[in-house]
Amino acid sequence: MGTFFFSIFVFSFVIIIFDLSQKIEDFIENEAPVRAIIFDYYVNFVPYFINLLSPIFIFIAVILFTSKLASNTEIIAVLSSGTSYLRFLRPYFFSAIILAGLSFTLTNYIIPIANKSRLAFEEKYYREENRNWDRNIHKQIEPGIYVYMESYSVESDIGYKFSMEKFEGNKIVSKLLSDFIQWDSTINKWKINNYLIRNFDGVKETIIKGNVIDTTLNITPFDFKVRDNYVETMNLNQLNDYIEKKKLQGAENIAQLKIYKYQRIASPFAAFILTLIGVALSSRKVRGGIGAHMGFGLLLSAAYILFMQVSNNLAIGSGFNPIFAVWIPNILFFLVGIYLYYKAPK
Repeated sequence: MGTFFFSIFVFSFVIIIFDLSQKIEDFIENEAPVRAIIFDYYVNFVPYFINLLSPIFIFIAVILFTSKLASNTEIIAVLSSGTSYLRFLRPYFFSAIILAGLSFTLTNYIIPIANKSRLAFEEKYYREENRNWDRNIHKQIEPGIYVYMESYSVESDIGYKFSMEKFEGNKIVSKLLSDFIQWDSTINKWKINNYLIRNFDGVKETIIKGNVIDTTLNITPFDFKVRDNYVETMNLNQLNDYIEKKKLQGAENIAQLKIYKYQRIASPFAAFILTLIGVALSSRKVRGGIGAHMGFGLLLSAAYILFMQVSNNLAIGSGFNPIFAVWIPNILFFLVGIYLYYKAPK
């Protein structure tokens, strides 16, 4: 635990220095206050990055600590005294439980709050102005109600060539056509301009025309302005609600949202898997000592991260089940850990 927190603490300063060197010109150009840089950005940035890299640092800490024990022949003495290998592993897994619980809490409830300040700072002082260039926008805003816009202007909150269709079962009962709709922030409603409504009752069609009509839709300008990283500001409950809303709207990035959600749950389990692999790898006293253990261990951890990225991309691009895509790296490397456990000297 000491090795882990010390490594994280030291690396935090390295992260800050490298990040500041890349963004200092933008901060100066946008006149970002020093207080905002420190407290709004970096105080909230460091926990995000630490949590992102915590599995690797857990792995490194386990290998460093266990290799030191092995090189001093302490593990041989422990096992020779009659202590079982499982009993030897117990404090490692107590530590893994603490770190996994901390990671889960940070990921799902604390870091989202910190990300609100961090991302708000980036929007104001670092990122370029958000612009929406989407064309042919299709959304389901409620069950059986679909809207379409040829284009949407983020700057003026206007959607051009707007239409809305209402279905009952497989039959269309109403269709609204409009030249454009515009958000009225004073009443928090949409103004539909130059509209034509066609109502169908199965026998005849009724047409209603008008210049302007106010209406409430289950969609707001925020839905067009939000960046993909907005989900980083949501806790687990809010993320579940957001995914359900996007499903209702027929969004195309549902697989990505589900993967992000399942990663929040699956990532803390990496603490157990990498702890098991790290102890099993480094508990044998070998020629080369810590260097040999560290080299092979980093190779395994790189393979773990690579495999995780490949499986996630498969889920996004080919309809691979998101739950399976997120958990299969954990399952496979857990089996690797079990194999190394049985091969470890006892």
